[in-house]
Amino acid sequence: MEKLLVLWQSTGLYQLQAGQALMIAVCAVLIFLAIRKGFEPLLLIPIGFGGILANIPVADMAGAAGLLGMLYEVGLPTSVFPLLIFMGVGAMTDFGPMLANPKTLLLGAAAQFGIFGTLLGALALTTLGIPGLEFTIKEAASIAIIGGADGPTSIFVTSRLAPDLLGPIAVAAYSYMALVPLIQPPIMRALTTKEERSIVMTQLRHVSQAEKIIFPIVLCLLVGLLLPDAAPLVGMFAFGNLMRESGVVERLVDTTRNALINIVTIALGLTVGSKLSADAFLQMKTLGILVLGMVAFSAGTASGLIMAKIMNKFSKHKVNPLIGSAGVSAVPMAARVANKVGLEANPQNFLLMHAMGPNVAGVIGSAVAAGVLLSFVG
Repeated sequence: MEKLLVLWQSTGLYQLQAGQALMIAVCAVLIFLAIRKGFEPLLLIPIGFGGILANIPVADMAGAAGLLGMLYEVGLPTSVFPLLIFMGVGAMTDFGPMLANPKTLLLGAAAQFGIFGTLLGALALTTLGIPGLEFTIKEAASIAIIGGADGPTSIFVTSRLAPDLLGPIAVAAYSYMALVPLIQPPIMRALTTKEERSIVMTQLRHVSQAEKIIFPIVLCLLVGLLLPDAAPLVGMFAFGNLMRESGVVERLVDTTRNALINIVTIALGLTVGSKLSADAFLQMKTLGILVLGMVAFSAGTASGLIMAKIMNKFSKHKVNPLIGSAGVSAVPMAARVANKVGLEANPQNFLLMHAMGPNVAGVIGSAVAAGVLLSFVG
């Protein structure tokens, strides 16, 4: 009988704590949303399952000797996983719409206001002295980057500035990316009139292959020389795009945007999930991160819309303000939402390719913003 008691006490079921059970339930909900609702399944399923593994008592999967712990040490503190994903995203990205209408760069830049506005907001919140809602400047910068709606960039910045917050920040970033179709439309309708949403934009000009080849090289050199801290993100993004546009390394491009990015996505999701342990996640600070992340994302969406409206005051060729909402770097979800809302106002108004310009510019903008934060805060 005593041996049976010892055996029972050594099981994970006996040692399971209420917080761990709650986090397992939360992770199960993430998996449900991914499968049933289609919310970013490529990431929410690995993140959710990684979280379940991390909260199984005794197994210590997320510990230094556990599988998830080893994957974490290889990919996140070193930033290998986010950088490889950026290379894959570059290999899937067409800069054509942005090059055809360069002023959309301004929309991508304006959308980054949410990042810096939330940084100041987090620091202001800290001054109130609310227990659990006090952030260092490095933590505030890591939370603010959620406003770019770019998961790899959020992980890249947080792993360098505030690794203890990696779990909640990564979950917030990817959750808001998945919820773009729910979060953005009310903001878009509130800040624009039906007449503005009905604006039909002119056909984009043809962009030559030479332009597409030269651009990633110039982008890498320009950002790398002016802002070295952003060079890793922009450099891998530009490299992936250069391979795509060169037209001579199709095998490498195919591997980068399919097999490689899929493998890294699985590893990244599991390691992010490993940070969803009850001890790290169930605290007041996590709620603050989720709220501030929503503020950052909403402010970024609004800033892009407002910039588009300002541009129309000084431009002969009007832009539909809806494409400004795509300045956040949730590619291509934000562009699809802009197109959908535009079609609601005018069934003949196809904005997808126009919205891809600021959407791609937003990816570059969030990487540059990350470099700025790392330069001044890191």
